[in-house]
Amino acid sequence: MKRRNFLKTAALGAGAVWVGSRPLGTLIAAGTEHFSAADIVTLGKTGVRTSRLACGTGTVGYGRGSHQTALGIQGLADLLWRGYDHGLRFFDTADSYGSHPHVAEALKRVPREKVTIMTKCHAREPNQMRADIDRFRKELNTDYIDLLMMHGMREDHWTERFRPAMDVISEAQEKGLIRAHGCSCHAIGALREAADSPWVQVILSRINPIGSHMDADPETVKATLREAGARGKGIIGMKILGQGDLRTRQDEALKYALSLGILDAFTIGAENAAEQDDLIRRIAAVNV
Repeated sequence: MKRRNFLKTAALGAGAVWVGSRPLGTLIAAGTEHFSAADIVTLGKTGVRTSRLACGTGTVGYGRGSHQTALGIQGLADLLWRGYDHGLRFFDTADSYGSHPHVAEALKRVPREKVTIMTKCHAREPNQMRADIDRFRKELNTDYIDLLMMHGMREDHWTERFRPAMDVISEAQEKGLIRAHGCSCHAIGALREAADSPWVQVILSRINPIGSHMDADPETVKATLREAGARGKGIIGMKILGQGDLRTRQDEALKYALSLGILDAFTIGAENAAEQDDLIRRIAAVNV
């Protein structure tokens, strides 16, 4: 979709953000007890609507590789296509996962405007950020990126230290090159900074019932995310299964995530069709 058409569509979507789709916390408050991976949710006040479950492409993702990219470009694209056919409209990628080409291949067979693409950037300087935004769009073969996240923030005062790079992202949003922006965090101080910052529109946060691979204990993270959500930020959960530590307690972990009343959506990386089917089935079976 070209930028001028996207902007028109986005404007219409933003005007109807609360029609037919509400954040998870509102759904729970209204008494909904059953969920689907394909439920359409709204990410905070961004106007971005997508499926509750994102197709993750970065299980143990670093050095431009992951368990999902090991499937090969066609293999991972097939898995993303399959997720789309099951109602999953959210593709989670990152520069450090090396999965941009795989997502680009998947986009050849799905309507671009029907899919939310989230990617993540390690750039901290404005020139590098500008170059990465251009490179990402080329690698993904798309005019725009739905969610651009600053990846792995650790510093307590990162919104001051990296303001020039953040300004580049804001300029890109004004030009229609991205729809919304935010960060993922790898330290509780950075997460608190994100919750407080007016610039952060979406937070990608590690959350699970045992505190595995998290920024702090679950209660501390929950309180911080609840404050962020109250300020209208979109909240996306990750490490829902504790990077495999909850592989034998999946139902417990999914029920925990769905019952929090905090997460708009969450990302989990299936590595094959059977895992994808099992995940979709387990989410549908959760009662809260």
